[in-house]
Amino acid sequence: SYQSSGHHIAKLDPLGIGAADLDDTVPDILTLEHYNFTKQDMDQYFQLPKYTYLGGDEKELTLRETVNRLERIYCGSIGTEFMHMHDPAAREYIRKWIEKPGISSMTSEEKRILLARLVRSTRFEEYLAKKWPSEKRFGLEGCEVLIPAMKQIIDIASARGVENFVIGMPHRGRLNVLANVCRKELYKLFNQFNPDMAPEDEGSGDVKYHLGMYHRRINHLTNKEVELSVVANPSHLEAVNPVVCGKVRATQFFDGDEHGQRTMAILLHGDAAYSGQGVVYETMHLSDLPNYTTGGTIHIVVNNQVGFTTDPRFSRSSPYCTDVAKVVNAPIFHVNADDPEAVMHVCNVAANWRTDWGKDVVIDLVCYRRNGHNEADEPSFTQPLMYKRIRETPNVLKIYSNQLLEEGTVNQSDIDSELVQFDSILNDAYKQSLTMTKMKLTDWLDSPWDFFFECDENKVPLLKPTPPTGAPESVLKMIAEKFSADPPIKVHPGINRILKGRKKMNEARMADWALGEALAFGSLLMEGYHVRLSGQDVERGTFSHRHHVLHDQDVDGKTYNALQNLSSSQQKYSVSNSSLSEFGVLGFELGFSQHNPNALVIWEAQFGDFFNTAQPIVDQFISSGQDKWYRQSGLVMLLPHGMEGMGPEHSSARLERFLQMCNDNEDCIYEGVSSDQQLWDCNWQILNVTTPANMFHCLRRQMHTKFRKPLVVFTPSPFSDTPWRGVPSTRCLQEPSSRQ
Repeated sequence: SYQSSGHHIAKLDPLGIGAADLDDTVPDILTLEHYNFTKQDMDQYFQLPKYTYLGGDEKELTLRETVNRLERIYCGSIGTEFMHMHDPAAREYIRKWIEKPGISSMTSEEKRILLARLVRSTRFEEYLAKKWPSEKRFGLEGCEVLIPAMKQIIDIASARGVENFVIGMPHRGRLNVLANVCRKELYKLFNQFNPDMAPEDEGSGDVKYHLGMYHRRINHLTNKEVELSVVANPSHLEAVNPVVCGKVRATQFFDGDEHGQRTMAILLHGDAAYSGQGVVYETMHLSDLPNYTTGGTIHIVVNNQVGFTTDPRFSRSSPYCTDVAKVVNAPIFHVNADDPEAVMHVCNVAANWRTDWGKDVVIDLVCYRRNGHNEADEPSFTQPLMYKRIRETPNVLKIYSNQLLEEGTVNQSDIDSELVQFDSILNDAYKQSLTMTKMKLTDWLDSPWDFFFECDENKVPLLKPTPPTGAPESVLKMIAEKFSADPPIKVHPGINRILKGRKKMNEARMADWALGEALAFGSLLMEGYHVRLSGQDVERGTFSHRHHVLHDQDVDGKTYNALQNLSSSQQKYSVSNSSLSEFGVLGFELGFSQHNPNALVIWEAQFGDFFNTAQPIVDQFISSGQDKWYRQSGLVMLLPHGMEGMGPEHSSARLERFLQMCNDNEDCIYEGVSSDQQLWDCNWQILNVTTPANMFHCLRRQMHTKFRKPLVVFTPSPFSDTPWRGVPSTRCLQEPSSRQ
């Protein structure tokens, strides 16, 4: 009963106002009367069941001691939800981590480290508030424990072999995370508060609480090097989730980290956004799919118990804001954020769970927001009683300092020393920031491509001409023959007809839409570029034109992919039908494309108009990402577009919207300017391809240019599977005249 329902009466709210599950009643199964026990039974000994670790080495306990232990474990500062998980071994794992006597105990040294981290988290916010009292910074006051929580997760995961941490998060606490978790240079961060500071490089930049970063440092507790990156995020709070997961997947792919043991994602959420934004569900449903899994994400919810001005009783229908995680059987740990040692324990469990099980886990930090939505907002308009209580509540540093003083773990001089030391660091950084005359957008990149760009002595990328995009005839011939050859499996009779048609085209030296695309993919694979094609039904193709994955008609799950079998020296070709998601999957592929420029990453819409359910990714990331965050991406969007008689929606991929978002300067006339320069100056490429040769060259150009720009291709779906639209395959040859 306590294992399944104890969380309902756990003491989670640091303000003591209400229940985190929005229900103040005590479940009947947690009362002694439900089991017909009386006061006389309290001191009677009972044998403990085999499915609990409650007794340690003891096999039996009195009923009184049993209830006390259960309430301390399941109804104290931690409320654990794990009985919904289907796997008995997974439930057993969680039980062992939370029930064993003494398992959450901390040493004196660990407590002092926790105190020092709370000092830095708290003092950082106080310093910003003092120096820039009128600035919006979306501070962490009320959940200062987030910083030691993240550092604890990184410590444990680093000790277990994780080397690379990719972080996605909303506004709140971002500056603190950059400074105290990722160790961003403080003077560069303080420089962002200077309104007169102009960027040294191209681009508009963005507000400081949207910025990302990348840093490599030594983890002092494990003495191992770790890489930390925070992905830039717009105001669309949860939009970054799939982008982070895609970036993690790409890192794992290029590092040969097949099981996700060396790179992991940490995603931070707000309570209202986590329960309200559909992309959360879309992203979590990718977590166990073979071509999208990252070996588990650690989710941390900064549970303010209010969404801007909206009471949680009016912002969600579920008891907890984290209930969406149950769809993937993730364990969920609700914890009172004003009990730092309880927070450290759940972070230990979560980090070990992710490493051992390779699955998602959720930490729900039940806290409060000491200020309004931002520092200029007045929260008492809508939450008067909550903010009256908040004004009476000391911060977690004060609470924990008093606890350690009472224990005798530290004395007042220890605390004062930590405060003075960090104050000195902050003041020195501020003085250094005053000497800066320019800011660099490149300082805020989450994935620097230093190995890719050719730069001048000032590290400014040089614009190099794009080489011809044709390919040798011998290579094209080999690819065409492999693509049309009989596969080593029993295929559908219709596939045999398609393969015969391809052979006839090869003999006539012609190429239809499917062959033109295959020649582009195959030639890039032979040159060492990874090709990743993702989207709904892309393996076959919506219009039954592609057929890259052939299925055995007699053996379930047995398939053959010709483009993955061109040569032993080729790069890997990944083609995968995605879940029925646009927002989540397009964001995932964008993140994949941002990690390494040497991958042709393609997302294809089932029909071109379906991109509009992923509009935030298009608007906030793809069209404007380079201008805001100096972040290049070579992502390709294939949007089937045209009048194919399937209604007004499927007839248009909304070409006009993409053209409207181009950064075209009507005052600039390109005369005598190279096509590469024109491409460099634009924010993306909008193409209406009309022949297979067009498609071949535009896809190859994506990899052969010396920089990366998003490519949006309006593919003519009415003709995608029609042989008479074929063109001579000689237009794909390696000749100057074939350059597009």
